[in-house]
Amino acid sequence: MRQLDISVELTPGLSSFRDNISMEFGTGDMGAHYINGKKNGLNGYTKAKNGISPVKKKTWQDDYYETFEETPLTVAIWTYLGYAILVIVGHIRDFLRNVGIERIKSSSEPKLEGFVPLYQSWESFYNINLYRRIQDCWNRPINSVAGVEISVMERGTVDHGWNMHLTGKEHKVLNFGSYNYLGFAENDGICAKEAEKITGMYGITTSASRQEMGYNVLHKELDNLMAEYLGVEAAITLPMGFATNSMNMPALVSKGSLILSDQLNHSSLVLGSRLSGASIRTFKHNNMVDLETKLQDAITLGQPRTHRPWKKILIVVEGVYSMEGSIICLPEVLRLKKKYKAYLYLDEAHSIGAMGPHGRGIVDYFGLDPRDVDVMMGTFTKSFGAAGGYIGGSKKLIKYLKVNSHASMYSTSMAAPVVQQILSSARIIMGRDGTNNGLKRIQQLKWNIRYFRRRLVEMGLIVYGNKDSPVVPVLVFMPAKIGMFGRECLKRGLGTVVVGFPATPIIESRARFCVSAGHTKAMIDKALVVLEEVTSMMRLRYSRAKSVTFSEDDIQLIE
Repeated sequence: MRQLDISVELTPGLSSFRDNISMEFGTGDMGAHYINGKKNGLNGYTKAKNGISPVKKKTWQDDYYETFEETPLTVAIWTYLGYAILVIVGHIRDFLRNVGIERIKSSSEPKLEGFVPLYQSWESFYNINLYRRIQDCWNRPINSVAGVEISVMERGTVDHGWNMHLTGKEHKVLNFGSYNYLGFAENDGICAKEAEKITGMYGITTSASRQEMGYNVLHKELDNLMAEYLGVEAAITLPMGFATNSMNMPALVSKGSLILSDQLNHSSLVLGSRLSGASIRTFKHNNMVDLETKLQDAITLGQPRTHRPWKKILIVVEGVYSMEGSIICLPEVLRLKKKYKAYLYLDEAHSIGAMGPHGRGIVDYFGLDPRDVDVMMGTFTKSFGAAGGYIGGSKKLIKYLKVNSHASMYSTSMAAPVVQQILSSARIIMGRDGTNNGLKRIQQLKWNIRYFRRRLVEMGLIVYGNKDSPVVPVLVFMPAKIGMFGRECLKRGLGTVVVGFPATPIIESRARFCVSAGHTKAMIDKALVVLEEVTSMMRLRYSRAKSVTFSEDDIQLIE
């Protein structure tokens, strides 16, 4: 019997324990295994009124299904060997270039006498010798709206990837690579019409920041609507999602503060943490035992050398992790935050709109109080078909950010048609348009996710993440298979994203699918037929899981 521990680690209530979700291969049984038989406080049961009939108390853990199947040993060895061969060949070819036998056929950094290289040597080596070989799988230009179907412009090369050129041909493919969770990336319909109307009234730019005549009635309306939508006192909206993190975090913490960051947090959070000047410590992904240990150490030991108490401790997590497809154990994070008097920064870029019965993100998904989250951040690029980001919280917090945030002071405010796109889509999600279109999209997305994930697992593929995550990673492992997977799918009419090292661990290269409410069952089935053929040809069925314990049958679709 072989058991895989994916460790959703919890320490609830009166006693600390580890809650392991385990997968047992051989029996095909998958479920929750509690080491000490206890959960949710004492034992997870409550007495009936007669004092003798135990009734199991339902908790969020009962519906929490997340899997990260380990890489098979033989696959890991072949993957390392593949990268080793590429590196060895790369060094040989670099030697040939240095002695003049082979010529670099693209722009490169000039060698100036007395100057050290401006670029890192490994970065240049990786781009030239590894990335170049499969760069046609990325940066693909499209010639259509980024909806459920897209037109991809074909590129070719005559020098083995040194330079790319457009061939003039286009491929119409199913779009499983764009963040279009609720299907609002459209060029027709009510959202597009209202955005077009507003463009005629306000133009396409404000040409100024919020503090300098770049803040109009539309921006105020959006701020108020987002605060209501999130269930918080106030909100501020900004023109760029990445900058919403990287430029606002330095306004919240500084030297003498401590940031406890999930090790898989997005680069915008990493950059914002570094720019703040605060001390940074990472905890294992979604590991509540490790987070609590870091909190205890921070409180008992204080700052290095002086041992003075930290000015503040900020826990930074995401709602849905875009590369892993996992969902943060928010109830446990909130419990630890309250227990140790820390602040919580929650990035809902991939969960707002896509998660929860009302589409209000991971807080809505777990049925929690949004006021318990100190800083609620999200973006409009995924579920709203627009651009920009927001931060929600208390009135005091938002007033402070309006004055002190670099993203607010030094950037041009959001363009009017973008604001209107967000307003229109948010009203539909909230049901303000007088229809149930918003709820219909939310339920359709949830059904599509469950159906697509279940079918992939049944194919025998290793699929990462949570059963309700709109991001669906499928492991391909070997470097040669990264490019092959992307090309073969595109050839058969399926557009997707492939990801490899260094964006992922070296033995966990993957294809990442993004499911949309706009996808019909027929579209998903067509994509599955393509994947059935491609994965069989590439021999990607590495999973040893024998059964699936989740289904889309309990999701009620709205006509």
